[in-house]
Amino acid sequence: MKSLVRALLLTAVPSAVLIGAPAANADTVAYLVNVHVRPGYNFPNAEAAIGYGNSVCARVAGHMSYRELVDQVKADFRTTDYYQAGYLINQAVNELCPAQIWQLRQSAAGYTPF
Repeated sequence: MKSLVRALLLTAVPSAVLIGAPAANADTVAYLVNVHVRPGYNFPNAEAAIGYGNSVCARVAGHMSYRELVDQVKADFRTTDYYQAGYLINQAVNELCPAQIWQLRQSAAGYTPF
């Protein structure tokens, strides 16, 4: 009986790890819920919100520094609010281009907003 339970555990645990592992895929719906619906960005429609998010992803992939990226987003939305810019960048990368998370983290290392 113990060997049967052990055999089941040995086969179930690796399967559970594989099944439970999140895929590094884009989640456009989550991005739209977190950015387009949120006040402050005022995108005219979902396509504009996704397009802007994809442009953030392209800038991260092009190795734009985090400081430059934050400054551009703040300028685009006519705000001085670091949190608003940082939130949009974070949502875009996490939801639309998760493969760029490492690049964003490398670029943001040591950044201080003030």
